[in-house]
Amino acid sequence: MFRLASLMFCVFTITTGEFVVAGLLPRVAADLEVTVGTAGLLITAYALGMIVGGPVLTALTAASERKRLMQMLLVVAVLGNAVSALAPEFAPLLIARVLTASVTSTFFAQAIVVAVGSAPPGRAGGTVARLVFGMNLAMILGAPLGTLIGGQWGWRATFWAIALAGLVGLALVSVLVEVPPAQSRTSAVTELAVLRRGPVLLALTVTAVGNLGVLMVFSYLAPLAGLAGHALDRLPLLLLGYGVGAAIGNLAGGILYDRNPVLCQPVLLGLLAAALVATWFVARMPVPSAVAVVVIGALAFAVIPGMQARVLRTAAAAPTLAMAVNASGYQVAAAGAGLLGGLITDSAGPRHLYLVAAGFTLCGLSLTLIGTRANRLPRSSARVDV
Repeated sequence: MFRLASLMFCVFTITTGEFVVAGLLPRVAADLEVTVGTAGLLITAYALGMIVGGPVLTALTAASERKRLMQMLLVVAVLGNAVSALAPEFAPLLIARVLTASVTSTFFAQAIVVAVGSAPPGRAGGTVARLVFGMNLAMILGAPLGTLIGGQWGWRATFWAIALAGLVGLALVSVLVEVPPAQSRTSAVTELAVLRRGPVLLALTVTAVGNLGVLMVFSYLAPLAGLAGHALDRLPLLLLGYGVGAAIGNLAGGILYDRNPVLCQPVLLGLLAAALVATWFVARMPVPSAVAVVVIGALAFAVIPGMQARVLRTAAAAPTLAMAVNASGYQVAAAGAGLLGGLITDSAGPRHLYLVAAGFTLCGLSLTLIGTRANRLPRSSARVDV
């Protein structure tokens, strides 16, 4: 219990550092004398750091002892946020964000492997959901609180607060987290070999394709809210509703996956696609569209524990690199969602995002069914010993 809570707090801290930047962009831009568009490169740089740096760092540290590695990763995250707070110019801040991002997916991969490896049999989905709940809290609580700190004491104070929280997380991991002896070390060659397996590649593809559509809707929530007649000052409430739905859906998705790992993910993806299509019909209605935001947030995160657990299961011999690549796949989906969603919004209008998003979600559903037929999963998740 304490081990999982410690890891969840660390995930909350690290992902708060990712999400909070969006709320600090105007202040960063004004202080460092760059445009807001230039400051937005901090978000792009963080995504690229996770996409590229995460898998590379995970492969290079495959033979490291897990607890010591997690401690080192947290130290780097603390230093990255401290350097961000001290950055005299934009370039050092950009480099610090890339450095911090490079350890994020590696830590998340290690945390999932340690947590699931310590969980009772049949609890992989629920365990992953609790770790992802740390990310939900970062979205609901961490980012708004960090933005509030930045508004009161300056954006640098936000990064100092995150660095301090990182030190607390480091202390918790050092005292409370013990890695089970069964979780032996692997090599970079072993980790890379796992990525050549068909079921692993298929599971990773499901993460990227299955999340692309809903990330498109989330990325362009502002124009979609305007289409429904919501004033701009209601956007924070809609984002809060999405985050609350995501937190509830995430925990529910973990429980459902543990009860039936075969049916859970296809059913949830089908429901998500149906919700997106239904929202297309009510896209111009303020109240139904607001309710749809919460529902979409819940279903979008309900599928994540199953996706993570499936990658863990198919890559059980050497899961850490697969989990890091899975996190990168999510970031690739986010980047693709921003680009494709912008093209659709500019050419056809934001309402069509719902139908295109439903199409990508159905593609994820199809890939999931293909994987299920190719490699039948038992009704309960097995314990992951690596």
